[in-house]
Amino acid sequence: MSTWDEPLRVALGGSARAFKDKLGLHTLGDLLRYYPRRYDRRGELTDLAGLREGEDVTVQARVLDAKRRTVPARQGRRRMDMMEATVTDGTGRLHLTFFNRGAYHQNSLVPGRLALFSGRVSSYRGRRQLDHPEYQLIDEDGSEGERARAYAEELIPIYPAVKGLDSSRIALGVDLALARAADLPDPLPPEVRARHHLVGVRDALERIHRPSEWSDVGTARRRLKWDEAFVLQLALAQRRHLAEELPATPRPGAEGGILDAFDAELPFTLTDGQREVGERLARRLDASHPMHCLLQGDVGAGKTLVALRAMLRVVDSGGQAVLLAPTEVLAQQHHRSISAMLGPLARAGQIDGAESATRVALLTGSMNAAARREALLDAASGAAGIVVGTHALLQEHVSFADLGLVVVDEQHRFGVRQRDALREKAADGRPHVLVMTATPIPRTVAMTVYGDLDVVALTQLPTGRAGVSTHVVPAKEKPHFLTRAWERIREEAARGRQAFVVCPRIGDGEGEGADEEVDGDRDAEVPGARPPLAVLDVTARLADGPLADLSVEALHGRMSPDDKDAVMRRFAEGRTDVVVSTTVIEVGVDVPNATVMVIMDADRFGVSQLHQLRGRVGRGTLPGLCLLVTDAEEGSPARERLGAVAATTDGFELSRVDLEMRREGDVLGESQSGARSSLRMLTLLKDEELIGEAREEATAYVAGDPDLTAYPPLAEALTELLPQERAEYLDKA
Repeated sequence: MSTWDEPLRVALGGSARAFKDKLGLHTLGDLLRYYPRRYDRRGELTDLAGLREGEDVTVQARVLDAKRRTVPARQGRRRMDMMEATVTDGTGRLHLTFFNRGAYHQNSLVPGRLALFSGRVSSYRGRRQLDHPEYQLIDEDGSEGERARAYAEELIPIYPAVKGLDSSRIALGVDLALARAADLPDPLPPEVRARHHLVGVRDALERIHRPSEWSDVGTARRRLKWDEAFVLQLALAQRRHLAEELPATPRPGAEGGILDAFDAELPFTLTDGQREVGERLARRLDASHPMHCLLQGDVGAGKTLVALRAMLRVVDSGGQAVLLAPTEVLAQQHHRSISAMLGPLARAGQIDGAESATRVALLTGSMNAAARREALLDAASGAAGIVVGTHALLQEHVSFADLGLVVVDEQHRFGVRQRDALREKAADGRPHVLVMTATPIPRTVAMTVYGDLDVVALTQLPTGRAGVSTHVVPAKEKPHFLTRAWERIREEAARGRQAFVVCPRIGDGEGEGADEEVDGDRDAEVPGARPPLAVLDVTARLADGPLADLSVEALHGRMSPDDKDAVMRRFAEGRTDVVVSTTVIEVGVDVPNATVMVIMDADRFGVSQLHQLRGRVGRGTLPGLCLLVTDAEEGSPARERLGAVAATTDGFELSRVDLEMRREGDVLGESQSGARSSLRMLTLLKDEELIGEAREEATAYVAGDPDLTAYPPLAEALTELLPQERAEYLDKA
C-alpha cells in the first residue's frame, strides 16, 4: 500500500471520522487532493489610528489589559466564557473580544505582551474592536516589523467547508497529512516532468496548500492539472489501443451496388463537404476495427443523407444498418424520407423494385402485431438492409442477420447503456457506430477535446438554404413584443407560409409534465412561479384569440401515432397554418414551407433543444424566423443562455456555451453534466492546450508500454482514477 492509500486515521487519529462522514475523504491521498477553493490575506498592516470600520486588517500592538468574564445564558443561547482585552501601538487603542476558551486567551495575552492581531474592524458603543481575531505572539528580538509584514501578507487557504467541519479544521488536518506524506510516490514519470518543466508532486502539494506567494499557486496548479490530464489520457489511450485490436467486419461496399445507383439518381449534386465526409466515413468502414465516429453538422447540413450513403455502403457489403431515432415521429419521418429517397431501391421483392434493391423496415413500440412481426422477420432474416426504429430496437428479442452499422440520431436523447445495448446485437465482432448531432451534449464536447471521439463535421449548408434569424422576446418586460410575434405569424400565413409554436408541456390536468424531456435549467420553477405553458392551453388561446383567422392544430406525445402522423401530414400538405407542439417536432421534421418558430417559455429548454427546434424552419429557400419567448429577467443566467442561442447557429459553439454553464459532467462516469467530476483541478475549456500536450505524451507512452509496467506509480494512479466499474463504463461509452 502506497502513502496515497494510507487511511486518514493514521495521520489524524480520532478526527478522521469527521473527514470521512462529512467530506467523504478516506485516505491520505483524498485529503491531500482536497484543494483550497481560494486564498485570503489577513489584511494590510495598519496603524491603530488609521483603522476604518469594515476593513480586514493586521495590527502589531501591545496588550494593556485583559479581563475574563462569564456571559449569562439567554433564551436560545448557552452561557459563554468571554475575554476582553485592550491593545495599543502608541497611535491609538483597539478592543478585542474572544468568545469561549477565555482562560487560554487570558494566559496568552498578558499585559505587556507584543502580538499581531488580524480580523475585521467593527465598532461597539463608539469603540473600534476586533471580534475573535487571529493572533500570533511575538518574541522581541529586533525583527518584529519584518515578521509583522510577513504575517499580514501570508496567503491563507480557504477550503470548501461543511457544517461541523470549517476551513480552519480542514487546514489543520491538511497540515498533519503533509507532515505524514514526506515520501509520496510521484505518479508522473521523471522524463514527462522534465520535458514540461513540472515540479514534483510533494512540492506541488506543499505549494497548493501552503503557498508562500501567488506564483506558488500557479506552479502547483499546473503540475496537479498535468496529473489529472495525463492519467485520464492514459486511460483513453489504452482504450483506443484495445479498440484497434477489437474485431469488426470491414464494409468496403461494391461497385455497381445500391450506393452507386442511388448517387446516379440524386436530383442534386452533393456538396463538397458531404462528399469529403462520405469519403472519410468510407475509409473508416473499410477498417477491420470498429469505427466510433461523431457526425456533427448544423441543422439542415445534410447529415441524414451522409448517414444514408454510409448505410448503403454497408448494405452493398452484405450487412445491415440500423438508424436509432429518439421519438416515433422522427422514426416515421426517417422511414418515409429514406424510402422516398431510395424509391425502387427500397422495394426489394416488389413488382416495381430495382434489381439490386433492399428493404427499409420500421420498428416502433406502438405498431400493431402484424406489422411488428413482419419488421422483426425482415431484420432477423436480413431481408431489410436498413432498419429504422425507436427504443423498441433495444429489446432482447430483436435480432439481425448481420448488423454492420449503428447510426444514432441525436445522441443526447440516448444514454450510453442504451446505445451499447444495440451495439451488442452484432453477431460477429462489433458493428461500426456513427452518432449524428447538431449540438453535442457537454460530455461529448469533453470527449472530443480529450481526444476520445473521432469527429467529422459538415460545415457547409446545401445551396438554396436561406437560414434562420433568432431573437429573444421578453414577454413580461415588453408585452407588445409578443403581440408582434403573433402578427408576424399572420403575415407569414397571408403569404402562404406556416409556423410552429412550441410549449414545454402538454396540459389538460394538474401535476402532469411534458411527455418529452425538457433539459433546460428550469430557472422559473421556483415556489410561487407559474407553471410552464402547455400545448392544449396555448392552442385554445391562440385559436380563440390572436390567430383566430388561421387553422391551428395541437401535436404532442400523448396522441396516438396515427393521430400525430395525420397532424404532420396535414401540416406538410399546407392544410394547417400553425402547429402548437411539445418537443416531438424537435428533430427530423422537414416542412420547407414553415418559416416561423415561436418557443414559449424558452428558458425552460436546454441549449441543444433550442438549436434543434429552430432548425425546423428556414429549411427551404424561404428565410426562417425563430422567436424565443421568455419571462426571465434581463441579466439572469436564463437570459444569458437565450442570448447565446440567438447570437450563433454554430452547434459546437453552442455546446461550449452549454458546457460553460453546466460543466462537462464526469467524463469517466455516467452523469451527463452538472455533477461533480472526478477531475478536481482540470477545466476543459481553459486547459485545452495542456490536455492536448498530455494526450500526445500518453499516446506515445501507451504505444511503448501498453500495460504501464515500467513505472508502477503511474499504474497505481490510473487504478485510483479508473476503478473497475468506471473502466467498464468507459469501455461502453
